[in-house]
Amino acid sequence: MVYLAIGIAFIAALLLTPLVIRFAYRIRAVDQPNHRKVHSQAMPRIGGLAIFGAFLVGYAFLQPADEHSLSIMLGATLIILTGFLDDLLDITPKAKLLGQILAALLVVWGGLQIEFINLPFFGELNFGIFSIPITVIWIVGITNAINLIDGLDGLAAGVSAIALITMSIMAVIMGDVFVASTAALLAASSIGFLFYNFHPAKIFMGDTGSLFLGYMISVLALLGFKNVAVLSLIIPVIMLGVPISDTFFAIVRRIRMKQPISAPDKSHMHHCLINIGFSHRQTVLIIYAFATLFGVAAILFSQATVWGSILLLGVLLLAIELLVEAIGLAGKNYKPLINLVRMIGK
Repeated sequence: MVYLAIGIAFIAALLLTPLVIRFAYRIRAVDQPNHRKVHSQAMPRIGGLAIFGAFLVGYAFLQPADEHSLSIMLGATLIILTGFLDDLLDITPKAKLLGQILAALLVVWGGLQIEFINLPFFGELNFGIFSIPITVIWIVGITNAINLIDGLDGLAAGVSAIALITMSIMAVIMGDVFVASTAALLAASSIGFLFYNFHPAKIFMGDTGSLFLGYMISVLALLGFKNVAVLSLIIPVIMLGVPISDTFFAIVRRIRMKQPISAPDKSHMHHCLINIGFSHRQTVLIIYAFATLFGVAAILFSQATVWGSILLLGVLLLAIELLVEAIGLAGKNYKPLINLVRMIGK
């Protein structure tokens, strides 16, 4: 039954995306090229509607049950509306943030919150009245992390699909049927959409898609790992290592340059890799590989002992630092290495 629903969601994405492409052109929901973007012609940008529609088809067929289902789906509808309005009308960052906060509050209203965590060696830490703002910050933060990496054809959809597959596998290990099946449906919808979104793309997911996927990933991660040990709470952070680390360095970069945190730039990881000399397709595949490594690390992390988890976390932090340094140095001193990787990627 689950596998059939996954197949239905995948096929629905394949069938719905061409319809959304025609609809986008009809209502003029297109992304115009500029100095910050890598595409050179106007592209339809409400592809998230196809992902959302395909997910709903699979979800309606499978009907996975959970006490938080209603609030999650209401929040998803609101986030889709927010992204669609931004793709169509270019609403202000404040208006977009308001939509995200309201969607997060709907989840809180449904009773899903990070209420406490168990600290190793120190016992339980209750968040009390801070559980609501912590939950909202988590949902809004992850939502924007996915939104920020949506800069190349197929990047956000692919990274999201990898994270969702990881989440589904871990939910199966934990025996959480709702998270496992819902994440799998979302992954299938994203992969189906990728057939039209991978380079050279015929459509962008836009904020309609990136906000929806970010919201659903944040909520499913919260649902699967709430009220647990702090080391387990780190699992979704590791799982989303690529978008979270890219967002973190983007915030640091903008603070250092005295720019607003929401200000766009062209210094994200994918921009840097392209500037180094990798092609569009190679850059996306490299980031897919990083996302997969983080996904495997998250699964290993979930099965490790406390000390093993601490050790793995330290290795991951070191790996992120080395990755940042390598990207910075590669463009200056490692042209032969770049050429080698480019040959492998062909």
